[in-house]
Parts: sequence; structure tokens; C-alpha cells
Amino acid sequence: MDRTNVPRRLLRLVGRLAACAAGLSLICAAPAFADQLEQHNDLVNKFVNDMHADPLVADCAAHGNFVASTSTAFDHVEFPPSSFDSAHASVTPWNDSFDEGKQRVKVDNIVTVEGLGIRQNGGGDPADLKFRCGYVGTQMLAFSWNDPVPPARAHSSEPSGSRASSGKHTSAKGKHSAGGKTTKKSATKSSKASSGKSSKTTSSKSSSRAATKKTSTAKKTQ
Repeated sequence: MDRTNVPRRLLRLVGRLAACAAGLSLICAAPAFADQLEQHNDLVNKFVNDMHADPLVADCAAHGNFVASTSTAFDHVEFPPSSFDSAHASVTPWNDSFDEGKQRVKVDNIVTVEGLGIRQNGGGDPADLKFRCGYVGTQMLAFSWNDPVPPARAHSSEPSGSRASSGKHTSAKGKHSAGGKTTKKSATKSSKASSGKSSKTTSSKSSSRAATKKTSTAKKTQ
């Protein structure tokens, strides 16, 4: 009984430790999420109240600022008042897929807004950034932007070394095939030669037999 109780106690202890660790991670993550949400809401209120932006456009701009700030290229995004005029921002009824790629989710409206990406350490000229957001009601379901640092594309599964080796294999195959033809030719010649030899041997045997028969016939006649 004692032996069976020990593993159960250990399992319970491990389960409690795992639950405590998960709780601690959630507790640590909660303040960071709360700070991000507060910053997002502050930006939305600023854009709506101070710059008279459409609420969806303001929400898209605030999200774009957060995403761009996580890029290695930009520190943050600035949205001057002109970012929210009709020439640089729009809310378009869509009722279709957000795009034809991975974000094929159906959305009711597509929002676009433009801003200026301020580079890291203030170096270089600001970049013209355009953000595109897909909404169902007031909930954002899809997002894209003209990221100047796109994720690295997967390299070709066949490296240059393997290409070179494949070329070698091809030449080797060519040599082997050429060798095969030579072997066939030599085999044909050898078979012809052997057949010639065998025919000569057969003829010599038959002639010797005929000579033997003639000799024996001559002896009988005498």
C-alpha cells in the first residue's frame, strides 16, 4: 500500500507545481497585456478626440503602431492629422475574404490608414507605412502592412552543393552508359569470335572423322 501511495503523492505534487507555475506566468503576463491595452486605448482616444478620426481607423492605426514598434526597423509610427483625412484613410464595406493568402477570413469592412515609420535610433528618413485591417463589427480579425523587413524566405531545399553533385552523378551515368555500350560491342565481338572458333573446330573434327572412315574403308578393300 505504501509503494502505491508514493507515486500518487508525487503526481499530485507535480500537478500542483505545474498549476502554480502556470498561475505565475499568467500573473506576470497580465500586467504587460494590461499596459499594451491601455496604450492602445489611449492612442485610439487621442486619434478620435484630437484628430477626429473614425473609430475603426483610429483602432487600426493604434494596432499598426504596436506592430511596427515590434519590427527591427522602426521605433514607433507617427500619425499626423493628415493621416486621417479621406486621402490617407478609408473604411470600405467588403463582405468578402480579407485576402487570398493565409488571411482568408471573411470581414465586413476593410480599413486602411497611412503613417510615418520612425526608424530605430532616429536614423534615416521616416518611411511611408500603410496599414490594412479587416473588421467584423468593431472586432479586428485580420491585419497587414507594407513591412520593409519581410520574413526571410525559405531557401531552396536543394543546396548548390547538391546541384553540383547531381551534375557529377549525371556525368558518371553517362560514362557508365558509354561503358555499357562498349561492353556490349566487346561481348558481341567475343561471341562472334567464339562462334567462329567453334565452327572451325567442328569442321576440323568432321574432316578428321571423314579421313578416318576413308582409311578404314581402304583397309577393308585390301
